Amino acid sequence: MEADFSEAEELAGALVGIQRLIRRRLRGGLAGPRLGGAEVELLRLVEARPGIGVSDAARELYLAGNSVSTLVNRLVRDGHLLRETDPADRRAARLLLTADAEKRLADWRRRRAELVARHVAQLGEDDRAALGAALPALRKLAVTLHEEAGEP
Repeated sequence: MEADFSEAEELAGALVGIQRLIRRRLRGGLAGPRLGGAEVELLRLVEARPGIGVSDAARELYLAGNSVSTLVNRLVRDGHLLRETDPADRRAARLLLTADAEKRLADWRRRRAELVARHVAQLGEDDRAALGAALPALRKLAVTLHEEAGEP
């Protein structure tokens, strides 16, 4: 059964609204200057794929190479990323998180999980079960969106 437009729009709006509210609630307890969304995405990518190159990161994030280079320069300057020369290609750089960035991402994930857990706990049992049952479908939706973004 195919979702109708209004249902799809309602789902998209709910997901965006939840993400926005989570970000706003978590801003208050940040240590250090706030990072932009693209900076956080890049740090999370480097965490998942240590040693990734700038051009691969740009492809993965669907950003222009020069935009990622600008982000990398800023994150290196601010002590969040290390840029090492790739031994296989001296012209290429490999990106690694600093200990500070690892700690910051771990703290953010912990705080995010605590925030969401507190609010999910306030829901009724049926709503909590519905959210749990929806997780596999939401993960599949994320995969199909990611795959489509990779198409020309």
